[in-house]
Amino acid sequence: MEVVEIQPWLFQIEPLQGESLSHFLGRFRQANDLTPTGLGKATKLGGAIARWEKFRFNPLPSRQQLKALAKVVGVDVDRLVEMLPPVGAGMKIEPIRLCAACYTESLCHKIEWQLKVTQGCASHKLSLLSECPNCGARFKIPALWINGHCQRCFLTFADMAKSQKTV
Repeated sequence: MEVVEIQPWLFQIEPLQGESLSHFLGRFRQANDLTPTGLGKATKLGGAIARWEKFRFNPLPSRQQLKALAKVVGVDVDRLVEMLPPVGAGMKIEPIRLCAACYTESLCHKIEWQLKVTQGCASHKLSLLSECPNCGARFKIPALWINGHCQRCFLTFADMAKSQKTV
């Protein structure tokens, strides 16, 4: 009798336009009920997944690492590269920043919001938020965003858009 190794199947998630790798990994993990450790084991990347979810890209993921991730998440390597900061661009690891107006249009964290050169939202001409305008809680890493609201007071990101100032 032949023993066949059963391969686990995973729900595939389509990346959103401009989405950060942190947010994408969080959505993928949520859809597949995985922890960062579980995804790290599946990709054989270990703790790199948890680092990337926190925007710790020093060093940037190698092509080989992205290929291992792409194999598991079912997304092309070049598409994963688009979710990373451009080569040479400075990142603001903290605080996590948000354009609530953008988020209501496309339910994802945009990588451009974490770039040091980004002063505000270019499309809405609004300042970026780094904390909930209602309770003052800093935003969690995008990988942990579940329903688009503050983790402390549950004010929705859509309602936060009213608090954004014009730049």
